[in-house]
Amino acid sequence: MSTELLAPLDLAFWHLESDAHPMHLGALAVFAPAPGVGPGRILELLGTRAAAIPRLRMSVRDVLLPVGGKAWTVDKDFDVHRHVERVVVADADFMAGATRLAGELMERPLGRGLPPWRMYLICGADGGPFAVLVKLHHALADGMRAVAIGAGIFDEIAAVTSARTAARGRTAVPPRSWLPDPREMAGMALGRIGEVGRALGVGASVVRAGRLDLWGPSALTAPSSGTRRLATADLDAGDLQRIRRAEGGTANDILLAVVAGALRRWMAERGDSLPAADPRALVPVSRRRPGGAAASGNRLSAYLLGLPVTAADPRRRLRAVRSAMDRNKAAGPLKGAGAVAVLADQLPPLAHRFGAPLAANAARMLFDVLVTSVPLPRSALSLGGCALTALYPMAPLARGQSLAVALSTYSGRVHVGLVADGKALPDLDRLAAAVEDEFTELYALVTGTDRTPVS
Repeated sequence: MSTELLAPLDLAFWHLESDAHPMHLGALAVFAPAPGVGPGRILELLGTRAAAIPRLRMSVRDVLLPVGGKAWTVDKDFDVHRHVERVVVADADFMAGATRLAGELMERPLGRGLPPWRMYLICGADGGPFAVLVKLHHALADGMRAVAIGAGIFDEIAAVTSARTAARGRTAVPPRSWLPDPREMAGMALGRIGEVGRALGVGASVVRAGRLDLWGPSALTAPSSGTRRLATADLDAGDLQRIRRAEGGTANDILLAVVAGALRRWMAERGDSLPAADPRALVPVSRRRPGGAAASGNRLSAYLLGLPVTAADPRRRLRAVRSAMDRNKAAGPLKGAGAVAVLADQLPPLAHRFGAPLAANAARMLFDVLVTSVPLPRSALSLGGCALTALYPMAPLARGQSLAVALSTYSGRVHVGLVADGKALPDLDRLAAAVEDEFTELYALVTGTDRTPVS
């Protein structure tokens, strides 16, 4: 990998960032300890394996053409020790300390002069479980690409990668110019003419999705402070499938309904009045397809969904989500607020540079909360022989947004990572507990089985 232009959507994410609004996503991976494997060994493995991932050696630089564009280029002074760090938490409850620290670390923007990523080894004082926090700039990867990059630290993936590299040999790849071949210019010009019409149609969908009747004052609409807080929740994946078999729809429909119910439950506990209108969720959708051409840049669209928090019955909420998501899928990825991501692919680089401030401030007009699902490998994973026990994904917050919810399934559990503005939602732990309570209630209603733990 040598030099390549940032894809349009990557460029948009790069320009959307500010010190108060970092545009990185991440994951908190939790591991069980293994005999004879200490923090020094884990830190060494992280550094060695991260340095072997070509994408993590790339930094962003300016280019002359196209005007306003940027390119990924290999960092000739790359030093993995600038990106991998060990931190210790002294809390008696390791997970509580790790999530608190992870929230603080997610506040910090990634340096722009270096490859835009960091890894933190989070250890307890007693040598028990440990965690690895991975931060990747959104310009570097979308959710699926981030999983592919981050998976390189695991024993199972690293072994396969090393074998493939040895089989191929380290053949030098000549740098790829970011200037188009003259023979490609005619085809590019015709392509751009077609894209203009497509962009106009997508833009019209985005405008129609905008709101003048905003959801109203709430913690989710508080001004951004730049602070970050993290909380986690755990759900049983087997119970999720039992609900799906009984009610139909998809697992994602159920999780979206659970988030809606959790928001309703959380607002009631806070003494907040229910809103006159349901809050809007932006639900990202990958445009990558299995077996399709490999693409290093972001390939995203999204659906727009009203979270039915005003509905009192959990099953009614689930059915409302199912119906809305069915309509979204029937309409396709060029409709609604999610078309912003598609529209970004149609704009020239200079438009991203000057339009980023307007786009950042417009997010509030389109949606209130981000809810995304991140796919993970189904096989068991480990690091230095230490088994991965949980992985909580973390989504970035757009400007004017106070909450993002990300979900992933691994080893029979659905791990929920909630990222919030620390000042707007200081009680994020209560919302995480509401997610678990809502899931338990929905399961009991659908199956007639009470899963309430006995105290």
